[in-house]
Amino acid sequence: MEPVHVQRRPWVVGVSGASGTPYAAAVLRGLLAAGESVDLVVSRASRLTLLDETGIAFRDAHWRDDLREWLSRGADGKPGTFRVDVADVRHWAAGDLAAGPSSGSYPVKGMLIVPASTACVAGVALGLSKDLLQRAASVTLKERRTLVVAVRETPLNGQTLRHLVALDEAGAVVLPASPAFYAGATHIQDLVDFVAGRVLDAAGVPHRLYRRWKGELGGGSRGD
Repeated sequence: MEPVHVQRRPWVVGVSGASGTPYAAAVLRGLLAAGESVDLVVSRASRLTLLDETGIAFRDAHWRDDLREWLSRGADGKPGTFRVDVADVRHWAAGDLAAGPSSGSYPVKGMLIVPASTACVAGVALGLSKDLLQRAASVTLKERRTLVVAVRETPLNGQTLRHLVALDEAGAVVLPASPAFYAGATHIQDLVDFVAGRVLDAAGVPHRLYRRWKGELGGGSRGD
């Protein structure tokens, strides 16, 4: 009998067109820092948002260089803030419905959608599978794997709220991109990292992105 080789089991990270590309960058850095493999799906709409928020044009033919440049920037847009090894990232084009994550037999740990637009939320809740991001999310739900949906929109109307309830009932973790201030944030990156850290918490991935609550009032302001 041939030995069974350990399969690569990545986290699928879907980036939709909502504002909030720094959240996605922080989650990706956190996953890679934890030694996790990543399969990345960047929607067509999110490329416009990324270009608007960072000036980076994410290109399929040069995705590794563009990803490295994106992840090197802090939430303030300053280049060279972080050094990230993207060797264990695999990119799938959003229009590739024959990609690995489109099938339940493709081994993954789960999926994180960061940020999730209301259009993306609706598509996943209704099972539309109009692109690889939505298809991968539908597969994640049907296979009973972890799906974290970091919705980034305000205010929320009744239709979107109903879609979010449907996702919750289907087993997804609905995680609004809502920064907290008890961790002693002093920079925009701290607020971004708090949300990214909560996404990783929901996925069970260890990290040190924010100061956790210890049951002591004022802990954040003391810089403990």
